Amino acid sequence: MYPYYDTDDDYEEEEEEEEEETEAATTLDGGRRRLRSQRSWPSANKAKRSRSEPLSGDAAAWKSEKDPDNLPHPLPHFLPTRTPGIQLPLSEYLTNPSPSKLFKMYFNWAAVKTLCANTNKNAEKNIAAGKKFKWAELTEAELYRYIGLTLYMWILKLPNIRNFWRVSSIFYAPYPSKVMSRTRFLLITWNIHMSDPAEDELNDRKKGTDDYDCLHRIRPLYDSLRLACKAVYHPQKNLSVDERMVPTKAKTALKKNIKQKKRWIKFFVLSDNTGYIFDFKVYTRKSTLATGRGLSFDAVVSLVNKNCLGSGYHIYCDKFYTSPALFRHLHDLGFAACGTFRDTRIGTPKTKDNSLTKESPRGTVRWIREGALIFIKWMDTREVSVCSTMHTAFSGDTLKRMCKVGGKRRVVEVPVPSAVKDYNSFMVGADLSDQLIGYYSSWRKSRAWYVRVLYHFIDIAVTNSYLISKELCGRLEEQPVKHQAFLEQLITELCEVPLQLVPERYQHIPVAIVEGASGHNKASKGRRKCKLCRKCTPFMCEACRVALCVIVDRNCHKLYHNSLKGTEN
Repeated sequence: MYPYYDTDDDYEEEEEEEEEETEAATTLDGGRRRLRSQRSWPSANKAKRSRSEPLSGDAAAWKSEKDPDNLPHPLPHFLPTRTPGIQLPLSEYLTNPSPSKLFKMYFNWAAVKTLCANTNKNAEKNIAAGKKFKWAELTEAELYRYIGLTLYMWILKLPNIRNFWRVSSIFYAPYPSKVMSRTRFLLITWNIHMSDPAEDELNDRKKGTDDYDCLHRIRPLYDSLRLACKAVYHPQKNLSVDERMVPTKAKTALKKNIKQKKRWIKFFVLSDNTGYIFDFKVYTRKSTLATGRGLSFDAVVSLVNKNCLGSGYHIYCDKFYTSPALFRHLHDLGFAACGTFRDTRIGTPKTKDNSLTKESPRGTVRWIREGALIFIKWMDTREVSVCSTMHTAFSGDTLKRMCKVGGKRRVVEVPVPSAVKDYNSFMVGADLSDQLIGYYSSWRKSRAWYVRVLYHFIDIAVTNSYLISKELCGRLEEQPVKHQAFLEQLITELCEVPLQLVPERYQHIPVAIVEGASGHNKASKGRRKCKLCRKCTPFMCEACRVALCVIVDRNCHKLYHNSLKGTEN
C-alpha cells in the first residue's frame, strides 16, 4: 500500500470541497434546505485571496535531501490515559474467553434488551396499522440466535433467504431450521428496530429545526457500541483515520452519492495498527462541532479526543483529511500527525523553485519546513507528497526497487523519506478492518437505512471480537484460531445449536406432527397443510419433515415419495 495509491477518488474529494463551500450558505426555509452556491457570483476579493501563506526568504525554494533538517520542537511524550491494549477484566483472564462472550461485551445484555423492547413495540405498531401477521414477543436469547443465523447466511451465501429453509433443493441446509423457523426469521427482519417508534414520531416532527436528530433511529445502539469499543481496548501509539462506505438504496438524507450512481452511508473510523476500531462516527452532512474549517477537519477532531486517548499519539491520514490547519491544531493538542496532501490545499507551498519534475530520478527528495510542519515530495514511479509534524526530511532510509541499470532491470536501493516509510507501515488499521469485514459480513439488503447500519454494527462487533481474541492468544502464548473457525464457533454459541450435528437417519414413514396429543386434540393439534392436496393433516414424513395426508381415500404420503423416486431415476 503506497500513499499515491489512495482509494479516495478525486471526484469524491472535489465534491466534498463543494459541500464545505456551500454548507456555510445553507439556510432553512419551510423545512427545506436551499443551497446558494458561492460559485454563481464570484467576487473580486475571492480572486485575490492567496491559498497559501507567504514563505520566509530561506524557505522560498524546495530543498534537497542533502540539506540538513532538524525538528524545531521535540515530539510530545506518549502519555495515554490507560495502558494500551486489552483492559480489565479481560486483561486478567488466564484463558481465552469464548467468541460469544467477547461478542456480548459489544452487544451487551442491556443493549440487546433495548433492541428487543423496541422491536416488540414496532411490531405492535405495524399490527395496529393493519399489517396481518402473528407476533410472539422477541426475547434476548432469540435475538442472539437471529444474529448468529444472519452471520451463518453470509458465510454460506445462497441467492435468497428463503432458500435456507428449502427442503427439496440441492442446496438444502438443515442448520437454519434447527435454529429458527423461516417465518419467524422473516418477521424479525421486517420488524427489527433500534429506537422507540413513539419517540421516532416526535423526532420526525422536529425536522427543519436544530432539535432534530437525524441519527435518532440508530442512537441507542450507536452510543452503546461506541462506548463498548472504548471500554474493552485502549489503542496503541499509531492511529489511522479513514472513511468507510456502507452501501444502501434506502431513502435517507445521510446518503452520499458518488460516481456511477452508487449510494452510500459514510463512516469516519479511528483505528490503531492492529485494525481494532476504537471509535467511529456517521457522516450526517451537518457537523455538530461547527468549527467552520471543513468536513475533514471536523471529522478528525471529533475522533481524536485527548480526554479519552491521552497525548503523544501519532495520527496518520490520507489526502482527504490532511491540511496544514488540522496538523497545527493536532500539534497544539499534543498529537503528532502525518499524511499525504494535495497541492491545492490552503497553506501548502506553491513555489516551483527547485521542485520535482518528470525527469527527476527515482528516489529524489524535496522538502520545505514551516515551523513544526514539513512538506516532503519524493519521486517514485510518480510524485508522492507527504506532510508531517513528526519527521525530518531525510534520515538515510532506503527501500528496494526494480530499476533499469545498464539496459537491464535490477533491484537497487532507493532513498526514501522516513515519513513515507512510516505512512506505508501504519496507515493500515482501517484497511485491515475493512478487509476482515469484507471476508465475512452480516450484510443483507434492506429498504430501511437504519437496518443496514445495524448489520454494519454487528460487523464491527464481530471484527473487534476476533482481533481481541488474537491479542489474548498472543498474551497467553496460544495459537490463534483462523477467522472462519472463530466465526463458526461464534455462530454455534449464539444459535445454541451444536456445530457437529449427529446425522439423523430416518425412514420415510408417517408420524404425528405433534406427539403426545390426547383427547379431542389428537386429530387437530399441530395440523398443517398437506404438501400435495393442501388440506389440513396432523401427519408428516419423519425424514422429509413435510406435512402429508395418510387416510383411507387419500394417501398423499405414498404419492409424494413415488414422485421423488421418479425424479431421482
